[in-house]
Amino acid sequence: MKEENYDELLGVRTCELQMGFHRSFHYHRYEPTPYQALDELFRHYRLNGSDRVVDFGCGKGRLNFFIHHLFQSTVVGIEMNEEFYEEAVANRESYLKKVKASDNLYFYHCLAEEYTIHPKDNRFYFFNPFSVQIFMRIINNILFSVEQSPRDIEIVLYYSSDDYVHYLENHPLFVLRKEVNLSGDYEKNEYERFLVYGLMY
Repeated sequence: MKEENYDELLGVRTCELQMGFHRSFHYHRYEPTPYQALDELFRHYRLNGSDRVVDFGCGKGRLNFFIHHLFQSTVVGIEMNEEFYEEAVANRESYLKKVKASDNLYFYHCLAEEYTIHPKDNRFYFFNPFSVQIFMRIINNILFSVEQSPRDIEIVLYYSSDDYVHYLENHPLFVLRKEVNLSGDYEKNEYERFLVYGLMY
């Protein structure tokens, strides 16, 4: 199925890419995860209705609607760009009207590192949205939350920078639980993969 067909199925518009770059080198240009890649990920990695997924740098909300459609999980999108945030909110209204689903989709307009981790947030998604310095701050926020409200959590990385991987591989509390390498045209690029890290038991 083409990207546009998925958007049509969900009643949203997420295909247009961002033009230009953010003025800070800490924040990277928005690009949605390809639907084909998400399809492949969720054939190997399942979520539950009880999961609460946070997408850092959610853009227009593609991942959020896709997860909600497949698993009815609660999904939280964090977006610093006001225009994308407003488009995500508009997409939410359109999606809920089309699918008539329960309203457990949330979007917040703030910097990712300023988002207060909810005690039930347990899955965290990153498509290389910012520098490793900000990523490290967010991981610390997550770990502080787990200290306050113990629970199992997982960090899902797509097209992750070597810095992200190096940080988690060398972190004393995390272990790689799953790797999903993409097939087809994606096979030629070693970064086209999903890595799932979880807390050590």
